[in-house]
Amino acid sequence: MPPSTTDAPAAGRQPAIVILDFGSQYSELIARRVRETEVFSLVMAYTTSAEELRALAPRGIIFSGGPSSVYEEGAPLCDPELWDLGIPILGVCYGMQLMVQQLGGSVIAAGRAEYGKAPLYVDDPTDLLTNVDDGSTMWMSHGDSVQALPPGFVRLAHTENTPEAAVANHDRRLYGVQFHPEVVHSSCGMALIRNFVYHICGCIPDWTTATFIDEAIADVRAQVGDKRVLLALSGGVDSSTLAFLLHQAIGDQLTCMFIDQGFMRKGEPEFLVDFFDKRFHINVEYIHARERFISQLAGISDPEEKRKIIGAEFIRVFEAESKRLGPFDYLAQGTLYPDVIESAGTGIDPKTGERVAVKIKSHHNVGGLPKDLQFKLVEPLRRLFKDEVRKVGRNLGLPEEIVGRHPFPGPGLAIRILGEVDNDKLDILRDADLIVREEVRNAGLYHDIWQAFAVLLPVRSVGVMGDKRTYAYPIVLRCVSSEDGMTADWSRLPYDLLELISNRIVNEVRGVNRVVYDITSKPPGTIEWE
Repeated sequence: MPPSTTDAPAAGRQPAIVILDFGSQYSELIARRVRETEVFSLVMAYTTSAEELRALAPRGIIFSGGPSSVYEEGAPLCDPELWDLGIPILGVCYGMQLMVQQLGGSVIAAGRAEYGKAPLYVDDPTDLLTNVDDGSTMWMSHGDSVQALPPGFVRLAHTENTPEAAVANHDRRLYGVQFHPEVVHSSCGMALIRNFVYHICGCIPDWTTATFIDEAIADVRAQVGDKRVLLALSGGVDSSTLAFLLHQAIGDQLTCMFIDQGFMRKGEPEFLVDFFDKRFHINVEYIHARERFISQLAGISDPEEKRKIIGAEFIRVFEAESKRLGPFDYLAQGTLYPDVIESAGTGIDPKTGERVAVKIKSHHNVGGLPKDLQFKLVEPLRRLFKDEVRKVGRNLGLPEEIVGRHPFPGPGLAIRILGEVDNDKLDILRDADLIVREEVRNAGLYHDIWQAFAVLLPVRSVGVMGDKRTYAYPIVLRCVSSEDGMTADWSRLPYDLLELISNRIVNEVRGVNRVVYDITSKPPGTIEWE
């Protein structure tokens, strides 16, 4: 079977648990849940061979769910030799059905599909289901069911509609569950995952923030040696954490470049340079480029065109300034693990886990850097999820104002001004946005909200101030709650807080006479307006 590895481990730490991805939307979530037990996990393609897994020697393997039916032609199948590796395997949903089908059982279309929450009735409260409460809620999402179990398998649990909701072959340490223990809706899901990781696989909880930092620093020093490293610093959580980590590893060999394109929030460029350069003595080259960027957007109103123009200008500025400040041997990037999974097969050597060609990550979604820069990449965060990056940042000493800050788009306020962008509109939006963030923070709600910001619309409406007619811009408040930004719901802010924000904006921000609140979820809307 040809190797088609979704991700391969870099030199150093090997995964204790491997998740084989069969196309589930929850594969990354399974990896995150395993890591919450302080055990290192990686997602790999379902086509990973038994030989590759034998070389990795994980303590356990988890088969993800997926949208296919195992009895259909062309359904994704694993290497059949996996079943004879002697490594414990947990099949989740499709993974369980695949286990049953390949080992001699049968799977058919269910007479009644099962989606959403369902009580789980435990028939065998030992082993995989230790401490899983009888009648606990589990999240179902399947239209197929097991008709007959393979030889040696027994039932562990059932639901009202699914006789074989959890099964096992205890002698071979093979387990399957028809539900999704990794989602938050499964009340005892983490108990089941701990049982598999700790008791069945015998894993040791050694994937901690402190151990990651020690390993990452050692890896960076070994890779870089005495060479110089350049980092494009945006002030976001990822690049800020990376700056602190690299500075701890290589000190003055690191140069950070901050390009002020004029679309940051009020006071942020000055704050970032003062924070990194003066407070923590991390070398930051401040590139003043506001007029270059704003001049390129004259007459442009289409949001995608704005993004492309900003991205292209960023490339030009970065290229010129890197040559002026260089030479540099390495470019540091805040690539995270979801980025690695998403780009699977396009630049990962399945044997080494290293990039086979220089592929520069888009700078905060505003465009990639040219390949002819010929940097070698330093990506010490590429095995982390976003929540793990925040933990690393806190451990390294980043203050909460950096680590806990809300996401901010790369094109910045340029895509929070609908239509054409100019300096006057930027000033209006900066003032309004600052009020939104100040009052949400003063109310103690900042960390309960995924994002809270202002949007400026390219229309005007009639108002009255001081007995005089006004004709001014409206400001849209956009406050959403989310876990990962993939879906979001509008935040139910207290009326008193909304009133305070509205009053401050119309009284303190010139050119604004109306404030409205966006109560659209994602989907159907998006978090950003452009």
